[in-house]
Amino acid sequence: MLYLQIMSMEININCDLGEKSKHHSNKYDPDLLEIVNSANVACGYHAGDEQTMNQVVKISKKNGVSIGAHPSFNDPENFGRERMNLSESEIKKLIIDQYEILQKIASSHGESVSHVKPHGALNNMACEDIELATILAKTIKDINKDIIYLVPTGSKMQEAAKKLDMKFACEIFADRNYEDDGNLVSRKKSHALITDPELAKKHVLKMVQTQSLNCHSGKQIPCEIDSVCIHGDNLSSLATAKSIRENLVENGLELKTLNKMKKFI
Repeated sequence: MLYLQIMSMEININCDLGEKSKHHSNKYDPDLLEIVNSANVACGYHAGDEQTMNQVVKISKKNGVSIGAHPSFNDPENFGRERMNLSESEIKKLIIDQYEILQKIASSHGESVSHVKPHGALNNMACEDIELATILAKTIKDINKDIIYLVPTGSKMQEAAKKLDMKFACEIFADRNYEDDGNLVSRKKSHALITDPELAKKHVLKMVQTQSLNCHSGKQIPCEIDSVCIHGDNLSSLATAKSIRENLVENGLELKTLNKMKKFI
C-alpha cells in the first residue's frame, strides 16, 4: 500500500534565485532553472535587482517554472539574515512592495507571481512567532486569495495559513539539518548544512516518503510535505539539485509546479 501511495505522490522542487549580491553569485541560476519547478525570486531588498528579476522570470517562463516572490527585510548588507523588529504596517509594506516589484516585471513577460515565500530572518522569526506569522499570512491573502503561501512545514507560518484557510504549501529543506523541535539547525553550527549531494538525496527521499522530518539526532517528526527547497547559494547546489530531482523521479514521484499541484486546482 505504501508503495502505491508513493507512486501517485506529487512533489515540487523550489529554489531561491536571483540573489546576486556581494554575498552571492547568481551564475548557476540558468542551470538551476532547468532542474527546479518553482523559483523564489529575490525582489531587490536582500539581493537582486531589476536585471536579475527579468532574467529569472524570462528563463522561468521558457522552462515552465512557476514564479514566486521572495520578500525580505530591507537589509542587503546582511543578505536579510539579521533579525529586525518592525511594526505591523512596516511588515505589510515590505511584503506588498516586494510582491508588486516582481509582479510588474512578471507581467511584462506575460507571467504572474503565483506564490510567496519569505526570506531569511523574516521567515525564521515568523516560524516561531504566531503574531508575525499571522501578519504575513493576512497580508499575502489580502494581495490575492489565490496566491500560494510557501511555508516551512510544522511552523507557526503553517498554523497561521491554516487558520486563515489560505492556499499553502509545506516545504522541507534539502540541504539543512533539523533540530529535535523541528526548527533548522542554526547556520552558526558546523552541522547546519548538508553539502554532500548523496546525503541530501537520501535525506529528502526519506522525508518525502515517510512525510516526516529527519532530525539530526535521528528523531522523526510527522509532517506535511509538498515541496523541497534547494538553496541556490551553496557551492554544491547544482549537484545537489540534480541528484535530488533524479532520485525523486526514479522513486516514482511526479514533479509539479506549485500552482499545478492537485491540492491547488
